[in-house]
Amino acid sequence: MGKEIRLHNKSDKPDNIVRKEYEINRECEEIEKQLPSWLRGYFIYLKANDLPMTRLSYLREVRFFCNYLINETELKEKVSDIKRLQPEHFDGITSVDINIFIDYCRSYIVKGENGSESLYTNSNAALSHKKSTVSVLFKYLYRDGLVSKNITDGFDPIRLPKPGEREIKALQDDEVVRMLDAVSTGDGLTEKEKDYWEKTKYRDKLILLLLVTYGLRLSELGQLNVSSFNFDRGEFKIYRKRGKESIMPINNTITASFNDYLKLERPPEERIDPADADALLLSLQGKRLTDRQIRQIVKKYSSIGMGTTRENGYSPHKLRATAATSLIARGNSVYDVQELLDHDNVTTTQLYAAHKLNTKRELIKNFEWGEDIKEKDDNE
Repeated sequence: MGKEIRLHNKSDKPDNIVRKEYEINRECEEIEKQLPSWLRGYFIYLKANDLPMTRLSYLREVRFFCNYLINETELKEKVSDIKRLQPEHFDGITSVDINIFIDYCRSYIVKGENGSESLYTNSNAALSHKKSTVSVLFKYLYRDGLVSKNITDGFDPIRLPKPGEREIKALQDDEVVRMLDAVSTGDGLTEKEKDYWEKTKYRDKLILLLLVTYGLRLSELGQLNVSSFNFDRGEFKIYRKRGKESIMPINNTITASFNDYLKLERPPEERIDPADADALLLSLQGKRLTDRQIRQIVKKYSSIGMGTTRENGYSPHKLRATAATSLIARGNSVYDVQELLDHDNVTTTQLYAAHKLNTKRELIKNFEWGEDIKEKDDNE
C-alpha cells in the first residue's frame, strides 16, 4: 500500500470530493506513464479540455488501443511494449485499420494468467465511444504534425438509436411503492437477504428515496456527507459534473428517513473509519459505500418492485429516469425538471415527457383477444 496522504483542504469542497478528484487525476497520471512519452502534448490537451472522468475514460481507451496494436496487429513483430510505440507506427495506420479495430471490439477474448479466457462484448454505444476516443487522438496527432494525414474521415459510422427510438426504462409508480414497501417490511427478500436487511433497512430506504425523489446520479449520491444536510435551512448540497455545486430542497419524507437512519442504524463514531467519519451512507464495516455496493442495493429492491430476478433489477440511473418521468407525469414543467436533474439540454428531459408506457398499457388492456372477442361475436 502507498503512503497515506494528509489532506490540508482550504477549499469549500468537502474532503471526500477533493480526495476523489485527486484519485482520478492520480490514475490518469499512472496511465500516462504507461503510454509513449511523445504523447505528452495529447495528455496536456485532455487535461485542459475535458472533465477528470472524461479524461480518465479517454486515457483508458487509448491504452486499450495501444495494447491492441502490439497484440493483435503486425506491430507485435516489431514492438513488445506500448511505451516503445513511435509516431511512425501511428502514421502507418489507415482508416481501414481503425474500422477493423472497432469491429474487433464488438467481441473479443482476453486470456488470464492462469489460462482462463474471458469474452468481452460491446454495444454500439460503447463502440461509438471507442471510435470517438481514437478519432480525437488522431486529430490531435495530425494537428501537431505527428502523423502526415487525417484518417478520421474514413472511419465507418456506427448507428446509434435516435433519441425518439429509445424506450425509456423507468419504474412505474406502483412499482416504486412495492420497492419502498419491500425495504420497509423485508417482504420479497430471501432469508439471507433479511439478515442484512435487519441491519441496513433505514440506510437502504434513504438511498432509494434520494434516487427516486431527486434523480441523483450515482456519483452525487455516493459522495453525500452528513454535513451536506442543513435542516435549519431545509436543504442539502450536492456536487455535480464539472465541479458545479447544487442546492436541493429537503421534503418531509427525506427528513423522516434521514433521521431514522441516523438515530436507529448509522454506526456509532467509534466504529466508523476516520477517513469516512462524515460519510452519509456507510457499510456495516463503517466505510463509505462504494458505487458497486449502491448498485447492488438498488438492483435488489427494484427487482422486487418489478417482480423480476435480481439480475434484471434496475440500476441507479434508471431510478434517475423514474424521478424524471414521475415528476413530469405529475404536471411539473419540463424546464423545472431539467434544472433539478442537471440535464445539459432540455431535449434530454423532453424524452421523459414523451414516455408513453402507461398509454400503451391502456391501449393493450382494451384490446384483448380470446374470450372477450368470442363474447362480442356471440352478441352480434
